[in-house]
Amino acid sequence: MDVLRTPEERFASLPGYSFTPHYLELKEGIRVHYVDEGRDGGPIVLLMHGEPSWAYLYRKMIPVLVEAGCRCIAPDLVGLGRSDKPASMEDYSYQRHVDWMIEALFAHLDLRGITFFGQDWGGLIGLRLVAAEPDRFARVVVANTGLPTGDARPTDAFLSWQKFARESEVFPIGKIVSGGCVNRLSPEEIAAYDAPFPDDSYKAGARVFPALVPTSPEDPAHDANVAAWKVLETFDRPFLCTFSDSDPVSKGGERAFLGRVPGAEGQPHTTIEGAGHFLQEDKGEELARLIADFVAAS
Repeated sequence: MDVLRTPEERFASLPGYSFTPHYLELKEGIRVHYVDEGRDGGPIVLLMHGEPSWAYLYRKMIPVLVEAGCRCIAPDLVGLGRSDKPASMEDYSYQRHVDWMIEALFAHLDLRGITFFGQDWGGLIGLRLVAAEPDRFARVVVANTGLPTGDARPTDAFLSWQKFARESEVFPIGKIVSGGCVNRLSPEEIAAYDAPFPDDSYKAGARVFPALVPTSPEDPAHDANVAAWKVLETFDRPFLCTFSDSDPVSKGGERAFLGRVPGAEGQPHTTIEGAGHFLQEDKGEELARLIADFVAAS
């Protein structure tokens, strides 16, 4: 496997981001980056990003959660952020992403008593982690995400996004993230999302993600996601939905969890107003306070 590593100098002086980098190495020799901030021994909040973002997405939330006494762990998915980047699209699969994070977060860091928060692919992968070892998780928060099995037909808009990610001559990461926000990012913030990718050869992981979403019952991830849902249908620990009001991609996605996950019953599910797909950018501080209150209350 040909693996690329973004030079450290690409991450110097990013606006609003001064967290110390931490690294661990997986069995395959792939290096995974993660943020680890806050009080040692405090409640662990696992913050998982999606595509094509990285832990920079959580720069507004981590200080709020740390001030509330939490320890925040925010890994970069393989292929994104400061984590290593296998150079071929064929090096990536849904299952490999799950396996990589299980090894990093369970085998290496041995996280327990976790409050999980996941958005976009952070949810698709993170909910598989919850299903794999539910006893590690004290509570779950999800936003603008899901756990698709491929049994429902994808929208034409999503199929177009798949095609664009795979075939577009230009794949402007920072502008894609900015386009998913109600409040557009500054040029400096856009550059921070572009920082992990010195050139297009580093973008195989970012480009292939949409193709890994199950879109038919024949998808390789179908059976594993069906099995994960069976675990979630027995998950009775607190489960909170905090979807935003201005994300056409995931609008109404909370209905997949309400009434199906036992732990969602009676929880203070919240719609984050004035936020797009990347609600961590639009309303990060508000979202972090909701998570901190959820941890304190349950």
